[in-house]
Amino acid sequence: MKRSGVADLPLHGGRVPEWLAARMSLLGTAITESVLVHYGRSALLSRLSDPFWFQALGAVMGMDWHSSGITTSVLGALKRGVNPRAHELGVHFCGGRGRHSRKTPSELRAIAERRGFDADALVRASRLTARVDNNAIADGFQLYLHGFIVSADGEWAVVQQGMNAASGLARRYHWHSATVRDFTCEPHSAIVGEPAGEITNLVDQRAKPAQRAMVAITRVDPAESLAEARKLVMPRHHDVRRADVNLKRLGAVLAVAHQRDLHDFAELLLLEGLGPRTLQSVALIAEVVHGTATRFADPARFSFAHGGKDGHPFPVPLATYDESIGVLRRSLDGARLPGAEKLDGMARLDRYVTAVRARYEPEASFDATLAHEHAISASLGGRTVFDSRRARTSSTRQLSLFGR
Repeated sequence: MKRSGVADLPLHGGRVPEWLAARMSLLGTAITESVLVHYGRSALLSRLSDPFWFQALGAVMGMDWHSSGITTSVLGALKRGVNPRAHELGVHFCGGRGRHSRKTPSELRAIAERRGFDADALVRASRLTARVDNNAIADGFQLYLHGFIVSADGEWAVVQQGMNAASGLARRYHWHSATVRDFTCEPHSAIVGEPAGEITNLVDQRAKPAQRAMVAITRVDPAESLAEARKLVMPRHHDVRRADVNLKRLGAVLAVAHQRDLHDFAELLLLEGLGPRTLQSVALIAEVVHGTATRFADPARFSFAHGGKDGHPFPVPLATYDESIGVLRRSLDGARLPGAEKLDGMARLDRYVTAVRARYEPEASFDATLAHEHAISASLGGRTVFDSRRARTSSTRQLSLFGR
């Protein structure tokens, strides 16, 4: 099997406050369901195994766009939101951080019993992906998080993360079972990272004699193993900067949301009386659901949907966040009715934003956009983890009305 991607992220502490965690679970579940409805379970696992898409998903959910905490928070939010409906959606999230990761085998055995899977094969896959990334590839990162996502078809993806305290970095590893071959012989398409001395690689093909003879260690030049895996290396700076964002892609979103002639058409697509600020967020959510892999090279751009909990690029606008959840939830519920045009409206909105970019090539002003978001923040219930004030919009109990 080939690992599908790697991401290096600055270590970041702190907890996600409940006012954001509850919303992340609702929005993440709705995005997951949208991908399942449109593209199916295999496509969802493929996206989760893409480090760029995963980072964009976390950013659109209001997490800090570049920090290591995005992994734990996103997987935790999806586990809380998706698992109660796993029988319906056909996707199960297992494992997590620390003690939760150690529960993965028992969780997989319970799922296998209900679904009629080979439990031993799933547990073996879980353990081997962890052993390969933690032990067979000695790159200085020790795993502390293991997430295993399995579908009703028996297909799976793994998202796990290791820490290197000396460098101040976390490394996230992504796997997808779609190309399972051999865990012990070059399972990675590549391992790319900052040089940090000699790397021990026990799953290199040239290590076969050592595996057979002594199950020991062979040392190889990492340069000989480099290929073309997708590798996301996030910068150390916490704030979102102009260079982190594709301003033409963001410009197309802002043009659809704020220019009157474009805004009218977009409202018709969604059959909603949305204000421009909510339409901006919904357009970025639509891109996460429907966008192709080439559109996630700048995950920081997706933080312009709902900001970030630490205030970068701006405080989380709770009123907009709640309205975005409502729009997506109503579109999913409407999809079950005859003539389900609301859900298709999200796809058409994404296509329309892409067409606007190709035709008009609008480019966002980074400074003006940030200034505008900060100017309207208070009116939208903008909040950060540093804000001790009570939420100025709907409570968690009210939020549950959006769920099912």
